[in-house]
Amino acid sequence: MGSLALPHLLANTSAANSPGTHFLGKAKHVIHVFLNGGVSQVDTFDPKPELTKRHGQMLPFDNLQTERKTGYALGSPFSFQQHGQSGTPVSDLFPNLAQCVDDMAVIRSMYAELPNHEMSLMLMNTGDQRLVRPSFGSWLTWGMGTENQNLPGFIALCPGGLPVGGAGNWRSAFLPGAYQGTYVDTSNADPTKLIDHVQNQRLSATEQQTQFELLQHMNRQHSEARPHEQALEARIRSFELAYRMQTEATDAFDVSQEPEHILKMYGDGPQNRQLLMARRLIERGVRFVQTWHGNMQPWDSHSNIQHEHRKVANECDQGLAALLVDLKQRGLLDETLVLCSGEFGRTPSVELGTNGGGAGLGRDHNHWGFSLWLAGGGVKGGTIYGATDEFGFKAVENPTSVHDLHATMLHLLGYDHQRLTYRYAGRDFRLTDVHGSVIRDILA
Repeated sequence: MGSLALPHLLANTSAANSPGTHFLGKAKHVIHVFLNGGVSQVDTFDPKPELTKRHGQMLPFDNLQTERKTGYALGSPFSFQQHGQSGTPVSDLFPNLAQCVDDMAVIRSMYAELPNHEMSLMLMNTGDQRLVRPSFGSWLTWGMGTENQNLPGFIALCPGGLPVGGAGNWRSAFLPGAYQGTYVDTSNADPTKLIDHVQNQRLSATEQQTQFELLQHMNRQHSEARPHEQALEARIRSFELAYRMQTEATDAFDVSQEPEHILKMYGDGPQNRQLLMARRLIERGVRFVQTWHGNMQPWDSHSNIQHEHRKVANECDQGLAALLVDLKQRGLLDETLVLCSGEFGRTPSVELGTNGGGAGLGRDHNHWGFSLWLAGGGVKGGTIYGATDEFGFKAVENPTSVHDLHATMLHLLGYDHQRLTYRYAGRDFRLTDVHGSVIRDILA
């Protein structure tokens, strides 16, 4: 009985109808590092010697259908080495992150449904590629609540604008609007400018308090006459949260408060800086933080995989390694589940022009098989799960769907994914719909 009550007590939830966890999970928070655009598995965590051997030749089977036509085998221009006690191979794209492989579980057999950015992003975030469904962060904050009443429970960080699909990636859909993600553009290093209008420049603190209490009273009177208007309730709560955020939000995003050695460990640039922000937010009780590499799809390397992937990897490699080291040395990695993924992978064959010719040095989208990694929060480090074929085109050993991934993440957080449901339009919906199995082999 005590173990059942503990998650509810720890959650300090802001929502009266938050269901709490089903059992005591290892993880309490999630950081999802989204390398949006499509990371090439054969150039990062899934080395394919046979692909290198057959570079410039046609593969010994018809190329699988992807968004664009593809041609001959394109061997990886990056070298792989084994790292850590586990001997996990990582390419030289991630020299810093490679030092952390003993804390990571690499899944090499992920697959999606279509080679399309928008639909695959929706699938990875919401479990459905077509219909309007709540995102993982919304499900989690609805289920567990938040530990900090002065910050949103779900925050999406992205420098320079919105990713493909925009705010739909952190939607709450039919869940109450209070559980949607709060977007922050992290391209500006000044914490006072990250969130528009977070500071009131015209009223003193005392005047704001008086105004706020009056508005609360008026809003409650208004909502009591409309007890079933969920959108109205969400709007009132968003104003209340915005008022409380004035002091704590600016502090949470101010990485300049960190000691010099921590700043040096993470490195410069918006990607590394927002990874440090993610740790600061988790430290302050934010339940789910999603960091996007940038607007649109920065990892979408159609033209030159060597130049384009090297550039974006250099922008985040140091920060990714620092995040894991930093969480671990603070005792936060055990309770923080870190996921690093794209929405799909890339083809081992070279992308052709629209007329079937003009081969370059890029790779097309590949939903048939790709890699991602998890760490912390009850994940078995130094693990490799599943496999693609000898060229890295399709998942052939332990094929793993996004529903399986979500079911596993929910399990680590203390949820049976089949029981975390929300009644809407006469049906009990769940994140994994009618699919998904927990990947037991990557659990510590």
